[in-house]
Amino acid sequence: MLYVAVRAARRAGDMIARAYDERDRLKVSQKSDRDYVTDVDKRAETLIVREIAHHYPDHGIVAEEMDTHIHPDAPIQWYIDPLDGTTNFIHGYPHFAVSIAAFKYGKPMLAVIHDPIRDETFEARNGGGAFLNRRRLRVSEEKRLEHALFASGLPSYQRHTIDVFQARMDICMRAMDGYRRGGSAALDLAYIAAGRLDVYWEAGLQSWDIAAGQLLVQEAGGLATGLDGASLDLEQGDVLAANPYLHPLLIRLLKVD
Repeated sequence: MLYVAVRAARRAGDMIARAYDERDRLKVSQKSDRDYVTDVDKRAETLIVREIAHHYPDHGIVAEEMDTHIHPDAPIQWYIDPLDGTTNFIHGYPHFAVSIAAFKYGKPMLAVIHDPIRDETFEARNGGGAFLNRRRLRVSEEKRLEHALFASGLPSYQRHTIDVFQARMDICMRAMDGYRRGGSAALDLAYIAAGRLDVYWEAGLQSWDIAAGQLLVQEAGGLATGLDGASLDLEQGDVLAANPYLHPLLIRLLKVD
């Protein structure tokens, strides 16, 4: 299954990379306020869904641009984000990824996050470790909050939560060394797994934004939970990912009344 996911992600990534060089021809539509979709998102998603459905016709599939949930009662469910970071893609900012994950009875089985611009493929299998282009990944070993590099963001569809977001940002920016806003939740989580970031948190995401990154972080020795430290709920979409040293410190830091 992991091979199928990697192949589908890389094929979709090749399509996205070609389209990136021809962005002047993009067809862009707006799903909601500040939430965009392009014809590239849709074509990449169709490619991935067809690949998975061909090999596993009885599996469930949840994908960002699909109107329906395929086989919602199937024990194995796939979560697909064909282009995480669409706004970056539209603006020519080279930071976006394909994200694919499979869960069985609600537990993560495998994950793939592919960055087509850097040609970086992050992958993980439950109990099998996390890898970047076949190189084993480990989360950072930073223990000092004041030296930590963190990432976060405010989803375009969550503008009503900006006051809480700003309160958490103020606390974190005062406590930690630096902040990065990448614009792709999938890559932020992959970067935690790779030790490029020490902490990542965000609220109100979609299931396909975080499904793959959750397993990558865990298999790289990190923790990926809700903001309160409870088990990650894909439907709620609140995530805190960090190494085991910093994670408990962030749970306390992010408590905002």
